[in-house]
Amino acid sequence: MNVAESEVQMALDGLKHHTLIIESYGASGRVMRYAHNLGKVLNVSQAVSALLAALMLRGPQTPGELRTGCDRMYRFADISSVEAYLEEIAARSAGALAVKLSKQPGSREHRWAHLLCGPVDVQAYAAASVEDEGVTTGELSTLKSHVAQLRDDVGELRALVERLYQELGVKR
Repeated sequence: MNVAESEVQMALDGLKHHTLIIESYGASGRVMRYAHNLGKVLNVSQAVSALLAALMLRGPQTPGELRTGCDRMYRFADISSVEAYLEEIAARSAGALAVKLSKQPGSREHRWAHLLCGPVDVQAYAAASVEDEGVTTGELSTLKSHVAQLRDDVGELRALVERLYQELGVKR
């Protein structure tokens, strides 16, 4: 990712405007440093901040994926504790921060998405997951040609094995 210094400064200014970051100086006092302030702004725990960070960075995830993805920021005791935090932030009286999505075809668990950028179009998400499972016409024709080639190869190998059996006098 190539970003100009001016673009970085604009992003930092936007975060400062919403008090999502706080300026500080490094140990030497020469370099400006920034600390996140999400937990205080949203009035959430460190565990919830970790869940939201993982959802923002990696998109919708299952509780198991979130537990693994948050491990360096916050260590959850088990998946049920992750689910409890997710249920809590989905039902917050101050406004939901996450939403439980429908199961994707073939998956065992529901995925969760953050609501920090506005509502998630659940129908579009479901449709996108179904489309991802589909095979295009080009892929289908390629697969058919590969299967035909493999059948030919297997036929040749069978003929070779039969000939070798005959030459060696091996009975089948």
